[in-house]
Amino acid sequence: MSTTRRATDAFALQIMLVLCLIWGMQQVMIKWAAADIVPVMQAAGRSGIAALMVGLLICWRGGWEHVSSTWRGGLLAGGLFGLEFLFIAEGLQLTSAAHMSVFLYTAPIFTALGLHWLLPSERLRPLQWLGIALAFGGIAVAFAGGISLEHLDGRMLLGDAFGVLAGMAWGATTVVVRGSRLSEAPATLTLFYQLLVGFVGLLLIAAVSGQVGHVTFTPVSVGSLLFQGLVVSFFSYLTWFWLLRRYLASNLAVFSFVTPLFGVTFGVLLLGEPLSLNFVLGAVFVLLGVTMVSAEQWVRRRLRSLLGQ
Repeated sequence: MSTTRRATDAFALQIMLVLCLIWGMQQVMIKWAAADIVPVMQAAGRSGIAALMVGLLICWRGGWEHVSSTWRGGLLAGGLFGLEFLFIAEGLQLTSAAHMSVFLYTAPIFTALGLHWLLPSERLRPLQWLGIALAFGGIAVAFAGGISLEHLDGRMLLGDAFGVLAGMAWGATTVVVRGSRLSEAPATLTLFYQLLVGFVGLLLIAAVSGQVGHVTFTPVSVGSLLFQGLVVSFFSYLTWFWLLRRYLASNLAVFSFVTPLFGVTFGVLLLGEPLSLNFVLGAVFVLLGVTMVSAEQWVRRRLRSLLGQ
């Protein structure tokens, strides 16, 4: 198969919109089912379900032969993946799904910073540094909504901080994949490492913290687990990898930032979550900054066309 990637077309745009909608629903589903299954058990369950499905897919299509050369990077990537969802799970018990959706998507910022120091070919350009400054400024503005002297909301602030830490863990996972032999392994094997190690780690944490028994199977909780395990962690991730093999990553990255918008919208409509002006303004800055970092070439071309150059 040709390795040439092409620009996104209408077909890719439609698939990306579906993926963004699915990803935007993820935090809302965890929050919605939290009364029946604590979030950390949801994270463990979804990882276990998806790991089983991906493992069966590898048995069918092959890929186990790469284990001997990739297991070290796989364990590290899996540990970071589990850490990401631990922060998401704990954060969603303190803050809103809308806040988590935005702060989680700071991940590309931390990926860019890590790769800047790790790989000479990934050095940041001036426009990307400007995007990083804009994103961190947006985080500061969004946090400012919860630190007024009269209405200090320490729980939400801690939950928001967990969201940023989840983004850091996600970004670090990408750096490990890019900087290790996992970059040459099949995408299914890389995903399997993350899911399996995440499942084991999260289950152990749930057991140690006494949360294993906090599970009640209801239509909402079962639906949430199946949605996260089959639709999000299996179907959507493999579809994303399929798109990356065929289309330019920078183009896809621009469309992926619709995800937090879906997350915020679903949080407001389905969970009745309030939005402060500080958070809305901060979220806009964060998304603009992340777009400038992840799709720098695309942004530069658009700026040149607007300026008539």
